[in-house]
Amino acid sequence: METPFSSTNYTSELISNQQAHSVADVLQNDPTVRTTRGFGNLQEIYMIRGLPVFSDDMLVNGVYGILPRQYVAAEMLERVEVFRGSNTFLNGAAQAESAIGGSINVVPKRAGEKPLTRVTMGSETGGQAYAALDIGRRFGSNQENGIRVNLIGRNGETSVEDQERELGVISVGFDHDSERFRFSADIGYQDHHVDSPRESVTPSGTSIPSAPDASTNYAQDWTYTDDRQLFGAVRGEYDLTDDTTSWLAVGARKGTEHNVFANLSVDENGNGSSYMPYENIREDEILSSDAGIRHEFTTGSIGHTAVVSGSYYTMSAKQAYAYGYYFSPATSLYNPTNLASDMTTTTGDMGDPKDQLKYELSGISLADTMALFNEQLLVTLGARYQTIEQESSTNYDGVMDVQYDDSAVTPFAGIVYKATDNVSLYTNYAEALTPGETVSSSPTWNAIRSSYVTYANAGEVLNPYVSKQIELGIKYDNSFYGGSINLFRTTKAGALIDGNDNLTQDGEQINQGAELTMYGMPVESVKVLGGITLTDTELNKTTDGAYDGNAVIGVPEVQANLNLEWDTPFVEGLTLEGRTIYTGSQYANESNTLKVSSWTRFDLGARYLVNLDQHDLTLRARVENVADKDYWAAAGGYPGSGYLVQGNPRTVVVSASYDF
Repeated sequence: METPFSSTNYTSELISNQQAHSVADVLQNDPTVRTTRGFGNLQEIYMIRGLPVFSDDMLVNGVYGILPRQYVAAEMLERVEVFRGSNTFLNGAAQAESAIGGSINVVPKRAGEKPLTRVTMGSETGGQAYAALDIGRRFGSNQENGIRVNLIGRNGETSVEDQERELGVISVGFDHDSERFRFSADIGYQDHHVDSPRESVTPSGTSIPSAPDASTNYAQDWTYTDDRQLFGAVRGEYDLTDDTTSWLAVGARKGTEHNVFANLSVDENGNGSSYMPYENIREDEILSSDAGIRHEFTTGSIGHTAVVSGSYYTMSAKQAYAYGYYFSPATSLYNPTNLASDMTTTTGDMGDPKDQLKYELSGISLADTMALFNEQLLVTLGARYQTIEQESSTNYDGVMDVQYDDSAVTPFAGIVYKATDNVSLYTNYAEALTPGETVSSSPTWNAIRSSYVTYANAGEVLNPYVSKQIELGIKYDNSFYGGSINLFRTTKAGALIDGNDNLTQDGEQINQGAELTMYGMPVESVKVLGGITLTDTELNKTTDGAYDGNAVIGVPEVQANLNLEWDTPFVEGLTLEGRTIYTGSQYANESNTLKVSSWTRFDLGARYLVNLDQHDLTLRARVENVADKDYWAAAGGYPGSGYLVQGNPRTVVVSASYDF
């Protein structure tokens, strides 16, 4: 209520009640977010205000960019926090576009006041088995220390035919909370493997083909993704005085990926016109840190909260890839056939990948929040000085032949007026700084031309660009229920292909709209969570004005969610839950000739809490996509690319948790 931003936090209780697998499952509850995935991989992408936040650009406990790149298991999380709007001022520049539309911070689980030993076992449609162990203890003379351990395992076929998932996760979190000093340390390891992952589909005809049966898997049986990630973070806060607090946080990640995919292009009838088998090997090393000091003081009748903070992020990636490009009219979405997996072109050393990409992002920010009129009016002014250094290897041979080094200042201004104890009005102006895109060396599907394009300026790093946002809104919260309404407008630069097949930074994209979010218990025993987002997008200053006024790829005009929970009076301990998700139509190309239909999905759930031998036993059952609807869930996600991501079929998930 006292911040000039819009945000929502989702708790571990919701995660366990809905049996969420990943962060993407959690964000299915948010009317301002839609999930999709990367082009040519299974990376989760979260579209906030029609702009992407990549999974490896999330924060963990305030530390940026150290979570696993493709997928983050939800069971190890205490909270998933969704922040809406440009946030370079708060978190620093992201390596991709993730600082423009919003950000996501996850908080690892912490030990509670009561000892916990919880065993959960379950299964889902297709036969995939699930098991988890959650242990939490506090210790010390004042219970100031805590430790939380989570072990998670999944194995077996999913609700998509012949798609098998194997997941192993271990996370350990330690926290210390004393009078002036607070400290936390978290470490996690995630091993995620998927065989025959259902691929994205590129439309190459005159219209969007009908989505096949939702359980159909048109992936090649030789495709897979294998992702192993070790990550951790420490964070300490110390109250130097009653008015001054300092903090330091440091995180790191080391990960390896080996992926083999085969993206299919199809015409309006779903017949395969071409496909590109693609193999990628990647090794990442990341170090990220955040530090600062906060001091409260007064000048006359004005209260001040001044903050000086700095961040540093470095990433190096070793990469190599191979691909082929084939015409394959014999296959289709509706009757898929196995095709050859031959790779005709290799770039880099697949057996020993060399350095290909390096980022170094550093920044320092200054801010002052002034409290006026007995703290009824809060005014925040600040700015961040950000430096971006990039290096890349055009030939993937370890020779960093393309370099870029630049800096910029991103200002911020925010105002909050607390009209009453329950009502706040706010507005903000924010900018986001984004590193320039490294032009891909591999053939890349281009929705404008409906073909794969090999860029003439492959390997070039485009200039960083600044996005600008203005927002205003109103918040209401009476401790039982609340919500917010806001209006926003964001502008960003676009990437276009010129007549010589060079990828250039040109044009402008405008995303503007309105958001309504609501939550709480307006009626006894009934909980509500949901809202609606209206988004209007427009392309400007495109090459020769060809697409001026057109809508942006993959951004629905309407998104709506409604989640209802009812603690039944007729059976003690029984809770029923229902969720409706509506996503409006969206375009799959910038010429706006290919349009994906709107879709509505219904989910139902129930849980039953019973005391068994003085211990809690919770039984859960959930059906997602109750109507077994066949639909394209998203069109795109990677900026400038239009591709179709199909929604999952009807999926039944059951589990039982027992607290020892």
